Amino acid sequence: MPQPIKQARVTFSVTNCICFDQRVMKMAETVKGLGCEVLIIGRTRGECCRNGMVPFPVKRFRMLFNRKFLFYATFNLKLFFFLLFVKTDILVADDLDTLLPNFLVSKLRRLPLVYDSHEYFTGVPELNGRPFIKSVWKLIEKSIFPYLNNIITVSDSLADQYEKEYGVRPLVVKNCSKRSQHLKGHSRKEMGINEKDFLLIIQGSGINADKGGEELIEAVRITENVSLLIVGSGDILEDLEKMVTTMDLGRRVRFVPKLKWEELMRYTKSVDAGMCLEKGTNLNYRFSIPNKLCDYISAGIPVVAGNLPEIKKIVEGYRCGIIIPDITSLNISQAVIELRDNGNLRNELKRNSSAASEELNWENESLKVASFYRALLPYDVQ
Repeated sequence: MPQPIKQARVTFSVTNCICFDQRVMKMAETVKGLGCEVLIIGRTRGECCRNGMVPFPVKRFRMLFNRKFLFYATFNLKLFFFLLFVKTDILVADDLDTLLPNFLVSKLRRLPLVYDSHEYFTGVPELNGRPFIKSVWKLIEKSIFPYLNNIITVSDSLADQYEKEYGVRPLVVKNCSKRSQHLKGHSRKEMGINEKDFLLIIQGSGINADKGGEELIEAVRITENVSLLIVGSGDILEDLEKMVTTMDLGRRVRFVPKLKWEELMRYTKSVDAGMCLEKGTNLNYRFSIPNKLCDYISAGIPVVAGNLPEIKKIVEGYRCGIIIPDITSLNISQAVIELRDNGNLRNELKRNSSAASEELNWENESLKVASFYRALLPYDVQ
């Protein structure tokens, strides 16, 4: 009688809110599709964590501290001891803030370790003006990175940077979105938006500083017949809400809390253009391909974006949007007016965006992920 195929167990570690981390969810789905058992380790953050939003087994740490040094120190200590005893065959560290305990446990238990670098962590704006903290993270990276064998990252620019620093080139797996042709957009009436207005969207779980939110709201103020959806969460949302109130834009700017991807895409597919306005103030933004850019392409809508290398390469390469030279309210307004008033251009960019989604989609990227993990599995896959 043939023996049943044993399932490999893969354990992901992440400090972000698991419920809304698109990359971790897509990676976990792909690995599960290989016949593996998946466990995701994270922390308890909000009401979403209690609503069963994650379709995988999870282990959530309750944290007394939720930010800065005490959070990271406590989380990493808990993670180390949990990983030391959990039944697993492969460890996955999602970003630098979970790498140290995963690396130590991988050596102690002789387990394969995958490092999935979602961003250039030591270049994030949150570390600007904090040289000591930045140096600690850089020390961890320098001490571990050269000894890693299985590395994934999100863009060619970031892979180039790691190769330059450490002589190791990661596999590039872009943050492409899943196909969304089966999803139907909301009507303007459902969203409470003037049906005659040209509708914009900016979205994501990182609506933070230096991502053009302030300039975008000012652009809406100075541009007639334009409305805006701000969908998601971030550090500057409260400031943006105050701006909207002060400028009396409440009827033209609507805030929507963060949503599951399928529901988010129903909003994205309802708009006339998506805004991707990261500034080149730090290396992380320069190297990144934002989730929202990939969502806009999946939705088949034109993009208005800043002049950063990875973003520009996609938008100009696929001719699916307008690149503005600098993130100013006037530049944003001019690009929006061009899209609003030029129906031929708008339709061409929509067609090109839809065509781009046939190549830039998770279904294609996941083939690289499957091949990568298949080579690490200790058992035959189903």
